Amino acid sequence: MILYDTSIPMSLEPFGILIPVRDSRATRTFAALTEHPTIGPMVRRWHHPTVSERLSRDDLMRVHSPEYVQRLFSDGLETEILATYELIAADGTYHRYAPQKAVYPLRQLFERMLVKAAGTTQCGRLALAHGFCYYFGGGMHHAHRDHGSGFCMVNDIVIAARKLQAEGAVSRVWVIDVDAHKGDGTAALTAGDASILTLSIHMADGWPLDGPACLPDGTANPVFIPSDIEIPIASGEESAYIERLEIGLQRLSQMGRADLAIVVNGADPYEADELPSTAGLSLSIDQMLARDQLIYRFLRRQDIPAAFLMAGGYGDRVWPVYARFLTWALADALKI
Repeated sequence: MILYDTSIPMSLEPFGILIPVRDSRATRTFAALTEHPTIGPMVRRWHHPTVSERLSRDDLMRVHSPEYVQRLFSDGLETEILATYELIAADGTYHRYAPQKAVYPLRQLFERMLVKAAGTTQCGRLALAHGFCYYFGGGMHHAHRDHGSGFCMVNDIVIAARKLQAEGAVSRVWVIDVDAHKGDGTAALTAGDASILTLSIHMADGWPLDGPACLPDGTANPVFIPSDIEIPIASGEESAYIERLEIGLQRLSQMGRADLAIVVNGADPYEADELPSTAGLSLSIDQMLARDQLIYRFLRRQDIPAAFLMAGGYGDRVWPVYARFLTWALADALKI
């Protein structure tokens, strides 16, 4: 029920990328679970240690344009990585990027991201089999049809939903996105399709909602396409977060039952998150636990398999968000 492949690091620093994604959010969470006096001895019952799923180009093209997929598998890959991870500032200088410190070539990052993206589909399969699975990865909700964005090269959430639908494993999927940032790519990729219903509760202001209404070519900016249920939370409204999420979940349940729920379970709304662009939402550790318990119980009551994704979470202080929830959830799932 925990999908965690220790051979796939979290940190981007070996590629020279200085975004504060730390291995600690996975390693310390896993250590907390394995060292727990009752959950730890049962590790073989709940730990799935290998991401064995793989994605093909056809899997990507169910979601992304053929032109974009071709760029990802061509000499244009590095350009796409630089743009997706925002590594070049407007003046042409490097931004949060120190290539001289890189251990691996930038191109290898895409290979790692593809494996991580495949893990989301595997998490969905495990959730369908066991009722609940938490994947230490995934949640790349900013990737759009023809470009990557916000550290997200491909949208693993929609790829997993479309792949499982194509196989006949599921018909309708819910995406419940509680990352600090709006799930703009997921909303745009699934707009108007009742087979994938989306809920996003996120910062009302800031990235990605601080961009222009129209793109340079005159088309509407897709980041503003709403999720099926859109719940913006303004800075200072944190006390209303849990109540508004609960109302949103009830609205979602009235739109038709799902065969699978994918939960984009970012820790970046936590007040100790270190990414500057998450500062507009500041939940306490207790609010974070209440958030996750609310979603877990909501899906359990409706007997809907739940695939949780680690998603956003930055710095060395976010791991307790995951550890507290998973200690509680595993105790429930294992009937301890």
